[in-house]
Amino acid sequence: MTSRKVSESQITMTELVFPNHTNQLGTLFGGQLMYWIDICASLSAEKLTGRVCVTASVDKIDFHHPVKLGDAVILLSSVNRVFNTSLEVGVKVFAQSFKEGTEQHTNSAYLTFVCVDSQGKPVKAIEAVPETNEQKRRFIEALIRRENRLKNRSIEK
Repeated sequence: MTSRKVSESQITMTELVFPNHTNQLGTLFGGQLMYWIDICASLSAEKLTGRVCVTASVDKIDFHHPVKLGDAVILLSSVNRVFNTSLEVGVKVFAQSFKEGTEQHTNSAYLTFVCVDSQGKPVKAIEAVPETNEQKRRFIEALIRRENRLKNRSIEK
């Protein structure tokens, strides 16, 4: 198989914020959320490719709203685009309070994964075919983000 639909990479993950996930203010540790984002994105990458995919980079993560003790955290991930051995996965995060009946978009993140074989060597990944207008928009924007990452990497060297 050389390609799969983007929709075949979609993952929905739900976590409950417990006391051990929070700081002294009763809000979710940023590192805990980053851990969940990485897991959710990894599942999308591996669901699409059928292979182990390792995290290569994480773009900027902004924390727009605090996530509170007792909130449900809903993470939605999907492969945006496959390049050769690498692929970009987007994750949207929502905090839902069942008590208050609210849901807020709290974070978005883009992660790059590399598809590897059983020896940990990079291998060509299966192509992700966008179908909807939203998926096509993310597909186009993923190339722009990749070009910026590569440009920034060459500047850092």
